[in-house]
Amino acid sequence: MTSQVNIISQELKLQKFQVSAVLKMLGEGATIPFMARYRKEATGSLDEVQIAQIRDRSEQLTALQKRKEAILKSLEERELLTDDLKEAVEKAPNMSELEDIYLPYKPKRRTKATIAREKGLEPLAKEIFEQKGNFDPVTSAGSFVNEEKGVSDVTEALKGAQDIIAEWINEDKDARSRLRNIFLKRGTVSAKVIRGKEEEGSKYKDYFEFNEPLSKIPSHRLLALRRGEKEMILSLNIRPEEEDAIYALEYQFVKGKNDSTPFVKDALHDSYKRLMGPSLETEARINSKDKADVEAVNVFAENLRQLLLAAPLGEKAVMALDPGFRTGCKVVCLSPLGVLLEKDAIYPHPPQRQTAQASATVHHLIEKHKIEVIAVGNGTAGRETESWLKEIGLPKSVSVIMVNESGASIYSASEVAREEFPNEDVTVRGAVSIGRRLMDPLAELVKIDPKSIGVGQYQHDVDQNLLKKTLDDTVISCVNKVGVEVNTASKQLLTYVSGLGPSLAENIVKYRDTNGSFSSRKDLLKVPRLGPKAYEQAAGFLRIREAKNPLDSSAVHPESYHIVEKMAKDLAVQVQDLMEDEKLRKKIDLKKYASDSVGLPTLKDIMDELAKPGRDPREKFEVFSFADGINEMSDLREGMTLPGIVTNITDFGAFVDIGVHQDGLVHLSQMANRFIKHPTEVVKVHQKVNVKVIGVDIARKRISLSMKTESRPAPKSDFIRIKKSQNKGRNR
Repeated sequence: MTSQVNIISQELKLQKFQVSAVLKMLGEGATIPFMARYRKEATGSLDEVQIAQIRDRSEQLTALQKRKEAILKSLEERELLTDDLKEAVEKAPNMSELEDIYLPYKPKRRTKATIAREKGLEPLAKEIFEQKGNFDPVTSAGSFVNEEKGVSDVTEALKGAQDIIAEWINEDKDARSRLRNIFLKRGTVSAKVIRGKEEEGSKYKDYFEFNEPLSKIPSHRLLALRRGEKEMILSLNIRPEEEDAIYALEYQFVKGKNDSTPFVKDALHDSYKRLMGPSLETEARINSKDKADVEAVNVFAENLRQLLLAAPLGEKAVMALDPGFRTGCKVVCLSPLGVLLEKDAIYPHPPQRQTAQASATVHHLIEKHKIEVIAVGNGTAGRETESWLKEIGLPKSVSVIMVNESGASIYSASEVAREEFPNEDVTVRGAVSIGRRLMDPLAELVKIDPKSIGVGQYQHDVDQNLLKKTLDDTVISCVNKVGVEVNTASKQLLTYVSGLGPSLAENIVKYRDTNGSFSSRKDLLKVPRLGPKAYEQAAGFLRIREAKNPLDSSAVHPESYHIVEKMAKDLAVQVQDLMEDEKLRKKIDLKKYASDSVGLPTLKDIMDELAKPGRDPREKFEVFSFADGINEMSDLREGMTLPGIVTNITDFGAFVDIGVHQDGLVHLSQMANRFIKHPTEVVKVHQKVNVKVIGVDIARKRISLSMKTESRPAPKSDFIRIKKSQNKGRNR
């Protein structure tokens, strides 16, 4: 534990007490949201990202330590462990260096070097490798010729000795470290199309003849290359210039010029081509893939965060339509709490074209259920349905809003949907999901596997364990940031609350169904298997709207209620008065209530929460509409300026829905008049933007968009920055 604290604090530039506190609380079962929100004094106000970094690095160091223990045990059992070797193993800072140390002692299958040793050629190899000036390898090799041992002539003896030398060079820790550095800094990612696959792999055309430094290649490009290789369209290599690698090895192992030198050089070349090169290329592939995975997963996680925290419509009566042509549009009406009130089907489009009947149904349902908003899925027939609704004379108070339905079909066929609506078919479930997604994106999207929401980048190519862990972290962070109303939340939403999980979430719902609504947070302790630890972790993130104690509807943790009550008592008022009167709150001297366990960070959070109890951190909902008359790609013309919604962000740009069933791409170079490194500097998922159409390729289903403003002279500082960036690129 102490060594981990020292390493992590140094690497992450954090104080030791912060790292120690986080590791201790993680060991006790504390969650990241809980520590970030309610243990600021202990952690020194670390945020969720920093706490997650400590957790992840601790897991890596724990895995490293387990590997060290396994290696030491193996060495000891084979009586190979010395004090120096033990010290080297224990001090190894990472897996690569640890495996380099262990490589010479690792149990081996029969290799060329093993066979040569069995023939008694190791003494010859040692003499050649020493490269003494008066030593003649050819003459000396003659004494190792032995038909019984399988050495028929001098040539075979010398070749066997070189095999042994090649293995020594490959297993040299310093040589591997030096070449590993060359691979990372000077390695090149090269790709070529496999002969005969040109037509089949046309989508990889940009990579048919490709070279880019490994140190510079962006994650999306590396993942695309690896996918092309996996599909057997591309052949892929990651190597430095061979002469750079050979020069480094010769610098270390060749000692001047003598009769042994040519044999050492040949062994060195063989070692690089047969052993060290392939090994280090595999390592470079793994390391670069790991790095690309992290970058891609982080992009996915940030997109997911923005989507989950999209502005909710709130509690309004909603009509939701899952549009279609031949099969019609499924219509559902939902109460302000998302309860399914009524369902129907209408056929306003060809081939039925029952427009009058469909219009009458919509108007009847609006009046019957006091509908305030109509949500329309953006899939097949979405824009046509939206246009039709706007033409049938809806009440002015009713808004029509397009909703991204990515993943709705996954939900409608899921076990979650069958459990919620056992007597409804998938079309009804899908329409309900569309309506609820508008009302509260977070509450509905947690029911769907994040990978089905459509905001990822090469999500099937990255490490699936890393992806799941990161996306789960993101969902948990978002759910706890917003808070959950315990009396209306679904089992799926409660699952992500700090300290709960699927089992306790189900128990809460069962208890609620049996005993009625919770009247206080303390009632949660009556839920089977929800003990003090789970209560401590979860209570602050659960809200009870109509509770007797007004603090139960806030983010103030029950462990701090006594502080607020003392504040109120000192002012001779009620807690509710503090929450309603800013003048009263201004009279409070926070220092008076500070203690060893509760400091100013927590007290300031309490005051913020008293000012806006249970506030939703998400932005206010704004109605959005696509451009009228632009429903298909064929309606687009270069130069058009259109409203759109950002649906996905990648390293190379942002995809924008402009209402034509095919998202357009705003490339990084078209995102702003100034130089930017990443799209997130300009946009976020679900952001409403105006874009200009700069290219339409109907055959390839590609739309090129721009967010640049009209050309105008850029500030001089921008020119200087761009010029410097260009020069820097050329210098590389």
